[in-house]
Amino acid sequence: MKKVIFTEKAPAAIGPYSQAIEVNGMIFLSGQIPVNPATGEFVEGGIAEQTAQAFENIKQILAEAGLTTAHVVKTTVFLADMSLFAEMNAVYARYFEGAFPARSAVAVKALPKGALVEIECIAVR
Repeated sequence: MKKVIFTEKAPAAIGPYSQAIEVNGMIFLSGQIPVNPATGEFVEGGIAEQTAQAFENIKQILAEAGLTTAHVVKTTVFLADMSLFAEMNAVYARYFEGAFPARSAVAVKALPKGALVEIECIAVR
């Protein structure tokens, strides 16, 4: 049976999907873009600020499930352009301690609302 995970401390879904779904101890987080949940707007700044906000949203959803980024086993990072990779990567590294999760990072043609980055992840209890 699947359980919906929702928190008002992260942006609400902008379409027909959930912030996260838990099944058999695995938590699948939908992609997070750099929307500040308090304002509903993108954070100001570039890729570093946007990456940090996406991770802050992820942390809030994980917290709602009683987890932290230490429980993340896989991430997928979508970038508006691969030239943003190094700066995103520097911010990304700050959100994990010890063993990093498995990861894919790809450039895409466009992201929702013109975001520079979107990050999704899978966590395990």
